[in-house]
Amino acid sequence: MATNILDLKGRIGLVTGAGQGVGRSVALRFAENNAGGVVVNDFRLERAQAVAAEVEKLGVKAIPVQCDVTDFGSVSAMFETSRAKFGKVDILVNNAGNAGADPGAVVRKPFWEQEPKDWQPFLGTNLFGVLNCVRVAGAEMIKHGYGKIVTVISDAGRVGEPRLEIYSGAKAGAAGFMRAIAKNAGRYNVTANCVALGATRTPATERGMADPEALKRVLKVYQIKRIGEPEDAANMILFLSSDASSWITGQTIPVNGGYSFAV
Repeated sequence: MATNILDLKGRIGLVTGAGQGVGRSVALRFAENNAGGVVVNDFRLERAQAVAAEVEKLGVKAIPVQCDVTDFGSVSAMFETSRAKFGKVDILVNNAGNAGADPGAVVRKPFWEQEPKDWQPFLGTNLFGVLNCVRVAGAEMIKHGYGKIVTVISDAGRVGEPRLEIYSGAKAGAAGFMRAIAKNAGRYNVTANCVALGATRTPATERGMADPEALKRVLKVYQIKRIGEPEDAANMILFLSSDASSWITGQTIPVNGGYSFAV
């Protein structure tokens, strides 16, 4: 029988924002590849519960946990719940993103007309949410001498996007933070990497992709002429969460259909 190099060897994974889209696909990939358990986080409990049920149908234990990653106390409680169920968390996937729990708070106007309060939805989820989760999970990983941290960013953080200035900056900040964590935690057998996504089909992007003409304009700058699927992202995240990537840390790996290139 062929060896599955992506086997997670019974380790426990926690995926933020896993109630839909990329996070859901990651949770299911973990279940399909011998995770010992999956903690399914979402700020809407019913979504987390639905995905946890899907994971359990695949024969893997799962717990749904409601948590807003921008709240450090809530994040700490989530990890306490995870430890009570599974003992520890070996793999952290920081997938929660976009504008967080309140997309309606996003202000759609030029940066030059925005106020500092308008920046909080993007900074809170995409930067401070990552800091909160890594602060809690990383300390435990160092204590146990093993850990995998994968943060989902966007190509906006690599190349910058007009009209998404704060989002671009938050994602770039998360990537810089992960590089620093990689240097800090590598000696403890903890790796820290980012996956940078191009245009990917999720509930948050579905409306914009429903217009054929708009989609055609988007795909002009992609070398592979299709939109990314959640599974495309999940496959790379699974690799970085497995021991197949044990000598890879501090990297940002694009999964983007050739929208931009990494050197």
